[in-house]
Amino acid sequence: MIATIPDRDSLAEHGIAVHGRIYWRPTTSQLYSHALARGEAQLAEGGALVVDTGEHTGRSPKDKFIVREPGSESRIWWGDVNAEISEDAFDRLRAKVAARLGEGDVYVVDAFAGADPAHRLAVRVVTESPWHALFAKTLFIDPTDDELAEMETDALVLHAPSVTAVPEEDGTRSGTFICLHPSRTEVVIGGTFYAGEIKKSIFTVMNDRLPLEGVFPMHCSANLGAKDKVAVFFGLSGTGKTTLSADPERSLVGDDEHGWGHDGVFNIEGGCYAKVIRLSAEAEPQIYATTRAFGTVLENVVMDERGALDLDDDSKTENTRAAYKLEQIANALPAKQAGHPSAVVMLTADAFGVLPPIARLTRDQAMYWFLSGFTSKLAGTEIGVKEPQPTFSTCFGAPFLPQPPAVYAGLLGRKLDEHPHVEVWLVNTGWTGGPHGEGRRMPIKATRDLLHAALSGMLDSVEYRVDDVFGLEVPVAVPGVDSTLLDPRSTWSDPAAYDAKARELAQMFRDNFVRFEDVAPGVAAAGPSRLAPRGARCPRATQGGSSRPEWPVIQACTIPVDRAAVHGDLERFLNGSTESSGHRSMEGGRDASNPRCDLGRACTAPLRSPRRIRSLRDSAESCTGRARRGRHGTQPRRLRLGHGPGVR
Repeated sequence: MIATIPDRDSLAEHGIAVHGRIYWRPTTSQLYSHALARGEAQLAEGGALVVDTGEHTGRSPKDKFIVREPGSESRIWWGDVNAEISEDAFDRLRAKVAARLGEGDVYVVDAFAGADPAHRLAVRVVTESPWHALFAKTLFIDPTDDELAEMETDALVLHAPSVTAVPEEDGTRSGTFICLHPSRTEVVIGGTFYAGEIKKSIFTVMNDRLPLEGVFPMHCSANLGAKDKVAVFFGLSGTGKTTLSADPERSLVGDDEHGWGHDGVFNIEGGCYAKVIRLSAEAEPQIYATTRAFGTVLENVVMDERGALDLDDDSKTENTRAAYKLEQIANALPAKQAGHPSAVVMLTADAFGVLPPIARLTRDQAMYWFLSGFTSKLAGTEIGVKEPQPTFSTCFGAPFLPQPPAVYAGLLGRKLDEHPHVEVWLVNTGWTGGPHGEGRRMPIKATRDLLHAALSGMLDSVEYRVDDVFGLEVPVAVPGVDSTLLDPRSTWSDPAAYDAKARELAQMFRDNFVRFEDVAPGVAAAGPSRLAPRGARCPRATQGGSSRPEWPVIQACTIPVDRAAVHGDLERFLNGSTESSGHRSMEGGRDASNPRCDLGRACTAPLRSPRRIRSLRDSAESCTGRARRGRHGTQPRRLRLGHGPGVR
C-alpha cells in the first residue's frame, strides 16, 4: 500500500481540494503496482513498464502558451514559439485541472531540476496518472531525505491529461494545452498523455530562470573524457544527443538538458528520455539494456502477448521512447556535474545530404550555426511530422526558449570568449549519398569514430580542405573512416544534383538569417557564400593551370605580412593578454599577384587556440586572408584575440 497523507487538505496551498487519496512521494514499485492495477500499463519481459500515449505521440508545440503578465512580459520572445494567453484564461484552465485532480486519487512527486545546488529548482509534479508520476520521478533529480524535509516548492506542474480545453472559452487552439505562468512558476498541462511535455515544460522554466543568474542553459548532452575533458553536444530530438553522449570510454553527465555556469556544466535532469525505434544491442548496447530493465518507462513501444518487445515496429509512431534513470548507464557520472567544456559539438541531421559528416568551426561560424540551428525534424517528434523536414530551430532548441535567441547566443559567445581553448565542431548525423529518400543515414560507427578523433585531439594535425559552399574546414582524411564520406559531393551519383541541392540549402540559410539583424558583421558573414555555379573560373585560380570554382566561400590569398606585428600579438596572447594590434600587409593589404584582390588594410587569420597561434607563428611569412562573403573585395575579419560579451 502506498503511504498517503492523512490530511486531505495537504494540497490546499496549491488550490486543490482532494477527495481521494494523496499518494505522496511514491516509490517506483508502488507506481508500477498502481499503473498495472488500473490497466494503464503493461509489464514487459525484463521489467520495463510499457505505456500508450494515445493520440499524442509527440510534443504539441502549437498548443504551448505563456501567460502575458507584468512580471515577465518584457523579457519573453513573443510569437509563434511562445504564443500568449491571458492570465484570466490561464486561471480558468488551472481551475479545470485542479478540479479534476481533486475528484480522485493524485500522485505527488517532489524533485529537483538542476544538479548544481546554486542553480536548482525544487519541482513539484501533481498528476492523476501513476505512470506519469513515475516518468517525473525518473526524469528529475531525487532529493535526499534531509533535502525532502526542508524542501519548499519553487516550480509547480499540475498535470491532468484527461482534461481538455474548450478553445472558444479557454483561448486555446485545440483541446490540448501546455501553459506556463512565468512569475508564479506554474505549469498546467491537459489534453495530452505524451509525458515529454512535463520535462520540456520545466526545461522552458529553466531556460527563463538560468539566464537571469548568468548561467547558459543548453539543449545538449554532455560527457567527460580523459584528463577531465568535457564535451557538450547541441542538437534537436533525433540528432544523436543521447546516442553519441553514451560513450563507454567517457562518463555521461547527461543526455538532453544542461546549464553552463561559473564552475562548469551541470545536468538539469536526473534521467534520460531516449528514442528507441530500431534500437540495436550492437550499435547502442547501454541504451538497449535499459529497455529490458525495471524502472524504465517505454512509450508507444509495441509488445506481444508474451511481453516481448519489438523495437523495430513503428506502427504506433517513429517516436518511441524510453525514460530511465541516468544511473542505468554504467559509466554515468554520479554528481551530474563536470568542469568547463573543451569541445562544443553542434549536431545536425541534414536531410538534404549535402553537409560533411564533421567540420571545424571558427568562433564566428559557431555563433552563426548556433543562431541558425539547422537540422531536420524527424518523424514523430512533433505532431504531424511524418518524414524528415529541414528546419531552422535557433539555438538548437527554439520550442523551449522563452526569451529571445540573442540572450542565449550572447551567453554562448561569452562562454567561448572566457574559455578560448574550446574547439567547436559541426557533426552531420543526417544523410549521405543523396537526400532523404535517395541517400542513407550517416553510419553511426563513422560518426563515433570522427567524434573520437575530434575529442582526442587526433584532428589537430590532419589536413583540412575548405568546403566550397559553406566555408567549413573539413578534414581530408581521418584514420579508420572512409574518406569518401568526408566529401559529400563524391557520395552522390549525380554531382550536378549535389551542387543544385547545396545551393538550395545555402540560400535557405541566407533567407533564414535575415531575421538576425543585430549580430556583428563577422557573424553575419560566416554563413554560406553567394556562389557562382561550380566550374566558373576565378582569375587567380587559373594561374599555373589550376582549376577552381569561382568565388569559393573562403578564398585564400597569400599576402606578405609584418612578422614583428604578428609575433607581437602572439607574445601578448601567450602572456595572457587579449589585446591585439592587428597586423597589416606590407603591401597595403592586397595580394599583388591578383589584380582583383582588394582585402583592404588588414589581413587576418582566425586565432582561437594556442595550437592555431603556433601554426601561424611557424608560417609568419604569409597569412591566409579570409573573405567571408566569398569575393576578394569583401573586408575580412580583423585579427582579434579577445571579444566582449554579446552576439559578436
